[in-house]
Amino acid sequence: MRRLFYLLPLFCCLCLTSCQDTKTSAGELSVTASFDEDAELAAIMEVIEDETACFFARDYDCWKEHWINEDYAFQAWNNTDGTYDAKVGWSEVDRRIGNYIKENPVTLGGTLGHPKVERLNLRTRFYGDKVAHLTWEQYNSDDEEKTYQISQELRLMEKVDGDWKIVTVAAFWDYINKVQAGTFTQAEVED
Repeated sequence: MRRLFYLLPLFCCLCLTSCQDTKTSAGELSVTASFDEDAELAAIMEVIEDETACFFARDYDCWKEHWINEDYAFQAWNNTDGTYDAKVGWSEVDRRIGNYIKENPVTLGGTLGHPKVERLNLRTRFYGDKVAHLTWEQYNSDDEEKTYQISQELRLMEKVDGDWKIVTVAAFWDYINKVQAGTFTQAEVED
C-alpha cells in the first residue's frame, strides 16, 4: 500500500499533464504567442499585390522574388477553351510565366492586361506561423475599367527567412459572365 502512496503524486502529474486544454488539435500546427495574424495578413497581401503589379508591369525579377523558387511551387488556371494549365515545380512555373513576361513586354502607352484588380470575400487560415492559405473572389477589369471578369483565387504562402513567399497560385476564371463596373462592393459581398 505504501508503494501506491508514493506513486500517487506521479500518477496525478501525468493525469494533469495529459488533460490540459490545448488549442491545437491533431494535425494542426501551433502558433507562437507573439504571432500577430493581422500584421502577417497585411504582409501577405502586400506580397500578393506586389506580385500582381510586377506581373502586369512585366518586371520579371520583381515577379520572381515574390515566389518560392523550389520544386514544390505550383500554378494552375483554366483557359477560355475549357482546358486547364498547371505547372508543378519552380522550373516549370518560371519557364511558363517567366517566358510569358519576357516575351510580352509592356510597350509605352500599351495595356497591362487588367488595369484594376479588386479582391473581395477574403478567407484566411494560418497553419502555424510559417504557412497560410487564402481564397478570395477577384474582379479583373478590362482596359477601360468598364467590365470585370470574376476569378476564384487561391494562394498558399510560406514564410522563409522572415519574408512571405507565394508557393501556390490557382485561379479559376469565369470567361463568359462579365460584371459591370460599380455593381459590386466589399460591403455587398460581405453581407
